[in-house]
Amino acid sequence: MITLWRRVIGDRPIVTRLVLAVAVTMTAVLLIAGAFVFWRVGYALNRQLDQDLDAYQQVVRRAIAAGATPPTGTPGQSYQVYDPQGRVIAGNARTRLAAPDAIARAVAGTEVREDVGNLIPPTDHPYEVVVARVDAPDGTVVVASAISKNKHDEALRELLLQLAIADLATLIVASLVGYGTARAALNPVERYRLAAEKADGAPLLPVATGKDDEVTRLGHTFNALLERIRQANERERQFLADASHELRSPLALMRTELEVALLRPRGDAETATAFESLRSQVERLITLSNALLDLEELRVSGEASHDPVDVDLLLIDVASRFAGQANAEGRRLTVPTTTGLTIAGNQHWLELALANLVSNALRYGEGTIRMTATATATATATAAATTNGTHERIRLAVSDDGPGFPAQFVDQAFDRFTRADTSRTTRGTGLGLALVQAVAEAHGGTATITGPQVALDLPTPAPSSI
Repeated sequence: MITLWRRVIGDRPIVTRLVLAVAVTMTAVLLIAGAFVFWRVGYALNRQLDQDLDAYQQVVRRAIAAGATPPTGTPGQSYQVYDPQGRVIAGNARTRLAAPDAIARAVAGTEVREDVGNLIPPTDHPYEVVVARVDAPDGTVVVASAISKNKHDEALRELLLQLAIADLATLIVASLVGYGTARAALNPVERYRLAAEKADGAPLLPVATGKDDEVTRLGHTFNALLERIRQANERERQFLADASHELRSPLALMRTELEVALLRPRGDAETATAFESLRSQVERLITLSNALLDLEELRVSGEASHDPVDVDLLLIDVASRFAGQANAEGRRLTVPTTTGLTIAGNQHWLELALANLVSNALRYGEGTIRMTATATATATATAAATTNGTHERIRLAVSDDGPGFPAQFVDQAFDRFTRADTSRTTRGTGLGLALVQAVAEAHGGTATITGPQVALDLPTPAPSSI
């Protein structure tokens, strides 16, 4: 059945398939319902016909047994009397009512009931007959009592016609309603398809307002997806433009150094200076490439893992990496003695974010560099939840004694390849703070700047999610 349905449907449009499904289903339902109605009405008519025939037979049999003539004034009722050899000896029927074999069975003592004629195609004189043996005063005879079925069959044929008309009308109406419903349901989808086909990039679909059906919600979901795609495409274009700009400068300097070196011979001092300039530009390219790879890896990995990270060890590990550089520059790098805090997250990314903040403080800041970690309860946390740390937030911050970021730069500080005017003459990629923000967002937190302090505000998940 499924294979046959697939052959009939094939790859037809969805509206056609829906209408055909409705039509086939309604046809089956109407046929079953019509057959049931026809059976019930036919059963009732047959029962009434049998009762009328039984009553008429009793009248005929009593009259024949008494030697009298049965009444013949009722239209549609007729009888015939046969001798044991099957010859008609009395009656008012114009045609023979009983067949020879029925008469023979009646003589043997078996009552025979027969339907003569067809409902479809109609017969000229259909009737139902009962053939039975009767002991008459002149001897044993066979009596056939019959009732016409003309009205009975006419009523059933009329019922069939009415059922056919009603079923056909119902099927047509159901198909039209199914088509209209399917068309109305799929029209928005077709509008979405046409809008997507005619537009470039990731357009928004023409979703109707003021509705909350399944197709409208699907349209809003697709629009949200398309908006994310548009934003991602915009970020990629901006990223490529910024990366090209950042890579162009060191590559141009390297080419210039090489071209100048090829123009004339150089002494050892000039050669060493050229190689030192080339090494500096190569290091800048390596740093830029590493930062780009870190950002891409973090973007692809998505949400950070929820492994327990000891905050004290995290701060000590980061501080130990920059302690030598800080001492060489005559600056101090401090960490809190003991916090006892544990955060659920990815230690590698957290170390990378804090390392970028400390590196920026060493490069652009002044005085003592302070690394701090504090726990703060959310506004909705209960006293019990705050006690066991379930709803605490961990704030990891790096600050120094410098003037901090320029006020006009704070809003765009976390954008990729963005650097303050005062830091453009120093080595850097403009990706450090972008990476810090990406790490914070991967942990479900935020990154903020307050004066010379940059902080990661990270939520602490419940112990069950660690």
